[in-house]
Amino acid sequence: MHTQKLTVVNPTGLHARPAAEFCKIAGTYQSKISLKRLGENEKEGNGKSVIAVMAMGLPKGCEIEISAEGEDEYAAVEALAELVRGGFGEI
Repeated sequence: MHTQKLTVVNPTGLHARPAAEFCKIAGTYQSKISLKRLGENEKEGNGKSVIAVMAMGLPKGCEIEISAEGEDEYAAVEALAELVRGGFGEI
C-alpha cells in the first residue's frame, strides 16, 4: 500500500468539478484507491466514487490522505497527489 498526506490548496476545495477530475484519474488505475479526510471530521471513502469524494466535504486547507493498493499503487497515488498539489488547475 502506498499513501501520501496532502493539503487541499485550491480556493473552492473538492467541489463537483475537482471531485469528478480526481475520480476520472483514479478510475484509470487498477489499484483500489481510498481518500481520507484527516482531523476532527475524519471520513474515508472510495477514491473512484464522485459521490463518496464530494460527501467528505473537503474545503481549502483540509488535510487529506490518498492511498492505493494494487499493482500500480505508486503511480496512482503520485498522479492524484500531483493533481491536488496543482490545485486542480484553479490556482
